[in-house]
Amino acid sequence: MVARPPGSQPPEDPPEADTAEGRLLRVGGDRGLSLSERLTARVNGAFYNTPLHRLRLRGRYPLKLLGVPADPVPGDGHIGERLLAGRLIHASHTAMTRTLVLTDPAHPAAWRDWVNGWAWLRDLAAAAPDRKAGAAVAEALVGRWLASYGDYDVGAWRADVTGRRLLFALGHAPLVLSSSDQVYRSLVLSAIATWARHLDRAAFRLPDGQGRAAALCGLYAAGVLIPGGEARAAAALAGLERLSPVLVLPDGGVIGRAPVDAVDLAQLLLFAGGAAPAIGERAPQVFADTLARLLPSLRGLALGDGIIGGWHGGAAIDRAVLDNLSRLAATGTVLVKGGRWSGYYRLSAGKTVLVIDAGPPPLARLAVAGHASTLAIEMSDGADRLLTGCGGALGLATPLSAELAAGLRTTAAHCTLIIGDTNSTRIRDDGALGLGVEEVVVQTRASEEGQWLEASHDGYARRLGLLVRRRLFLSADGQDLRGEDVIEPAAVGALKRRGERAFVIRFHLGPGVTATPTADGAGALLKLPQGRVWAMKARGGAVTIEPSLWIDPAGTRHKTLQLLLSARTEKAAASIGWRFQRAGK
Repeated sequence: MVARPPGSQPPEDPPEADTAEGRLLRVGGDRGLSLSERLTARVNGAFYNTPLHRLRLRGRYPLKLLGVPADPVPGDGHIGERLLAGRLIHASHTAMTRTLVLTDPAHPAAWRDWVNGWAWLRDLAAAAPDRKAGAAVAEALVGRWLASYGDYDVGAWRADVTGRRLLFALGHAPLVLSSSDQVYRSLVLSAIATWARHLDRAAFRLPDGQGRAAALCGLYAAGVLIPGGEARAAAALAGLERLSPVLVLPDGGVIGRAPVDAVDLAQLLLFAGGAAPAIGERAPQVFADTLARLLPSLRGLALGDGIIGGWHGGAAIDRAVLDNLSRLAATGTVLVKGGRWSGYYRLSAGKTVLVIDAGPPPLARLAVAGHASTLAIEMSDGADRLLTGCGGALGLATPLSAELAAGLRTTAAHCTLIIGDTNSTRIRDDGALGLGVEEVVVQTRASEEGQWLEASHDGYARRLGLLVRRRLFLSADGQDLRGEDVIEPAAVGALKRRGERAFVIRFHLGPGVTATPTADGAGALLKLPQGRVWAMKARGGAVTIEPSLWIDPAGTRHKTLQLLLSARTEKAAASIGWRFQRAGK
């Protein structure tokens, strides 16, 4: 390893430092659903469209619901107002309700899932303080939906979509069941009971994942709120109790590694968990226990502005979303620093917060849009973002272009090292994550002097015969972040491919941060929106400033800057030191 001058790299760890070590593996992570799983899904889909399944869906319909669970998420009143005006708007697609043909294949998939899941009821409720006006719109849309999809349809009756539709139908029953038309009411109540019978089978045939959670949550709520559903509720509850530790890791991270999935799961659990209190009973413990792991981990990913970055496909998560969850859950504003299972770590001191993605990318079977972001960091000083990833696409009300969404997943869109403009984990042409990072080893230490984190990944080992190591130190007052990025030969791998490689360490700056290069070309002065100044210095490479962007939680694009620290390996190795130090208080 190249010798390092004093003061330009993280200090050596004191012998009395508290130490923790973790190792995360992504074995077979590039493989999607197995052939047998795909065949099973196809067979099940074909079975649901048979007379036998339709026969199983028959049964008595309830005369009423036993209660109405509270929707834990406030709707978007602007979308609801447009719905009152006759426009169904979602995912940049607009359909006029007066000429609506739900089965039109021109409707985009995201819009169809939103409409078929009846999530628009949440927005309509937010915009219609006069229940009569909202109910008139809701009843017309529900009637049209039942006329189009009264019988099984592969998209509209998909198990996860049906689970969400049950939750929204039950939670917004005053909008869809207030009509004095008894024929209409009977049709809706019969449909609700029929969907529950469908999920009695379909929910348990889904693979473990977010979709199964949605199906089981809807099934549980239906079991509690439809008379005579005790056995159904018990079966769904048993399914959730088994699924919870699979989806939610011991430190509160989710198995798919996307914070937007954690938010969605928390909202599903809060919605379904409200079914029992709606009839005067106590919610089963699995809801509170799972939320108690989920929410503190989520809060641990937020920077000083209260926003969670766009990790692993999901868009950045606004502070209001976290605050709403904290208000509804018993854990309140408690946060954890994550780590051993989730792969996310949080270092904080003074006004400085640092979040590190120190885990392998999610398995291809669990994530449709994971990022090649291993060892990336985000950093804030107070409410100002100093370093940030460029963002994510999933969950935005207005979709990004396919090209931009794909670019946000690359290693270059994160504050980390990239060799030869090659992603640390391959992103295949079909969008799935391929070969790359399989193992990440992490060590953390803490003492009175500050906090250390050292992590390595093998993303370039097979392809280039190289390992990447990142070492970080945050001082006890939070005013000094020192880092070192090391490239070294891998013990195994494509040895013949080892050669001298150009590499870049990128630092994407937060919105409103200005950068002035230093005269020696080895650093920059950074001025944050609230006026504080940080000095960036580097050793072993040249620093340049280029344009970048950041996608905020609303999907707005902010023009930003990035610092590029460029160098080349020498004898298949390199060591680059860098430092961000606050100037003044």
